[in-house]
Amino acid sequence: MAVTLVGIAALVGLAVLWPGRAQPGESDFELRVELVKARVVAIDPETCAGIGGSTDAPACVRVTAEVTSGTTKGEVARFQMVGGGIGASLSLGDRIVLSHAPEAPPQQRYQFSDFERDRPLVLLAVLFALAVVALGRWKGLRALLGVAASVVALVTFVLPALLGGSDALAVVVVAAALLAFVALYVTHGVTDTTTVALAGTLASLALTGLLGWLFVRLTQLTGFASEESGFLRATSGDIDLRGVLLAGIVIGSLGVLDDVTVTQVSTVSQVHSADPALGRGELYRRGLEVGRDHIASTVNTLVLAYAGSSLPLLLLFTQTARPVRDVLTGEVVATEVVRTLVGSIGLVASVPLTTWLAAWAVTTRRRE
Repeated sequence: MAVTLVGIAALVGLAVLWPGRAQPGESDFELRVELVKARVVAIDPETCAGIGGSTDAPACVRVTAEVTSGTTKGEVARFQMVGGGIGASLSLGDRIVLSHAPEAPPQQRYQFSDFERDRPLVLLAVLFALAVVALGRWKGLRALLGVAASVVALVTFVLPALLGGSDALAVVVVAAALLAFVALYVTHGVTDTTTVALAGTLASLALTGLLGWLFVRLTQLTGFASEESGFLRATSGDIDLRGVLLAGIVIGSLGVLDDVTVTQVSTVSQVHSADPALGRGELYRRGLEVGRDHIASTVNTLVLAYAGSSLPLLLLFTQTARPVRDVLTGEVVATEVVRTLVGSIGLVASVPLTTWLAAWAVTTRRRE
């Protein structure tokens, strides 16, 4: 009953917060740059002009590329790059992405933006899908459908709502609830077991959101820990970056919570099937034993995942020989610390909570 009420409330919240009901906040910064695809046809070494009056002239390359997309398709683009770094990694035939600024001077209209990665990423996605379906079969296919539905929800609701200036806390509460419903019911089916896991997930998400809201404020995190945040604020003045940070904490913890809660409910159900005479307390104790092992490895995985994503930043701080305390309390690292610890606390809390719900559910059904 409680899960049903949460689902109804989430749907009502979705209707109220749907970005189509309001105009997104207008940006004071208009981008007049088009990204186009191109293929490198020539690379010629040349000498760069000195920078800022310097007499040192670094080695550069003059890149010629054929534009293969956009409004200037078929045009030949020429631009200069420093010979080291990315410039040194370019080869003839490389597929790249250029930024095209029509209003810039002719020699500056095209600049290197990135490498084109469409094909290898599609190949990797296909390999991932095949691996999931090969092992999981029908359930694996349903898991992929759940992933697709989650991506659609993020792209069509969460991102536009946040950019439109909607209250970030309200958006993340509604989004997290809907994503939990979709991910669990699509992947595992509409069963009593899934419903119990969903209840544990929602309760753990509520705790994670509350802790995130509290510690984002206690640590006075502003959300400006990255260049992307500053750029986003400059181009979308209405957006609440602190709220975006909170949304990231909650949504980021959802995927791991699903895994833990489903595992705990399945464990209790299997223990009960093996020995239906066990009482609620014994079921809870045995389920918790399995949960302790699971949580130990999962928390370690979560911490290492965040550390791995921040590895270049950690290397930079190590290189500057700053005191550890200063590194940890600086906003950039403190943001990741709060994100990691809040998510981990929610994860730890989900084990006893979901195990108790599962033990209560199976013993209640037995009495009925």
